Amino acid sequence: MKIQKAIQIVFAQLSESIRELTSEEYTYPINTLFNATIGQHVRHIIELFLELEKGYETGRVNYDKRKRDYAIETNKDAAIELLHGIFLGLKKFDKHLLLEAGCDEHSTDTVLISTNYFRELMYNLEHTVHHMALIRVGINEVSSVIVPEYFGVASSTVKYKKACVQ
Repeated sequence: MKIQKAIQIVFAQLSESIRELTSEEYTYPINTLFNATIGQHVRHIIELFLELEKGYETGRVNYDKRKRDYAIETNKDAAIELLHGIFLGLKKFDKHLLLEAGCDEHSTDTVLISTNYFRELMYNLEHTVHHMALIRVGINEVSSVIVPEYFGVASSTVKYKKACVQ
């Protein structure tokens, strides 16, 4: 399926780029990212996909209830392994899901929104690309690692830029 192929491409870019970082670079607090680390952004990406996988089984997805696993944000090898495992698990059929979400920080109330697995995969793909743009900023600040040209750039922007060149 096209969504899984796109996820494979961004996961490969992300995995290869963080593989080239030192452990210190992966865990270094980056001032321009409000002292977040590259590892924290990678963890955030991974945990949303993990929550979607749990939600696929239960029929209800709640990204707010993700685990926030410190090991992912501090161990780049563990993160790379999880990215690979998540990708292997994406070959599921579409199905109806409920998205449970809080709307603001002042209330514990949640809303339930009708969605489906493929829509949530697309959301997570777009969310991943957004965080990869932030990761790119972090990599440029703490490392000499060169990321791919379109690392962290939305596919619509890539298509637009390529069309402008012609």
